[in-house]
Amino acid sequence: MHTTLNRIRAYGPCLTSWERGLALLGKTKPDDEPIPIIAILDAMGLGDALWCLRAVEGRDRDIRLLAVAFASKVRHLMPDPRSHRVLEVAVAVANGLATKEELREAMAAALDATWADDAAATYAAYAAYAAATTYGAVVVAAYYAARAAANAAGGVGRRAAQYAMRARQAKILREFCQRAAQEGKA
Repeated sequence: MHTTLNRIRAYGPCLTSWERGLALLGKTKPDDEPIPIIAILDAMGLGDALWCLRAVEGRDRDIRLLAVAFASKVRHLMPDPRSHRVLEVAVAVANGLATKEELREAMAAALDATWADDAAATYAAYAAYAAATTYGAVVVAAYYAARAAANAAGGVGRRAAQYAMRARQAKILREFCQRAAQEGKA
């Protein structure tokens, strides 16, 4: 899976990340040379690599499934079945087995689940809800899944749990990109 610097630039990255990214990628100006998302992950980290997914063309289905994969990592923290349902409907929509209207209905129901009493459950529910959205879903789902893991760990283990989740997400993204390359979809 890849994008280009011109596509990334069209989405208005922050100046600091843009300049840092150019330098780390050995570039001085934007061009249309394909840049693998894995190269962005390796050079700039998970946050920037996920942000750059918005500049990948023709992979909406796969990116939605990636967002669901991130949210599913904290599915065990979602006590409300509406959060589980929105993940299932998001997968069905990605695979052409459900309508956008069904997704909107599941999202509306899942939004109510985000008002849980427990912070970990709330963040997990937000991750599920975000995975069902379209723009930036993967970034938001990853963020809330990491927050859910941190809140579930609590106390001194909070930061370690959040970092561990981000490391798992980087591994998932790497495997996702490698699988796409093997399938000839890069």
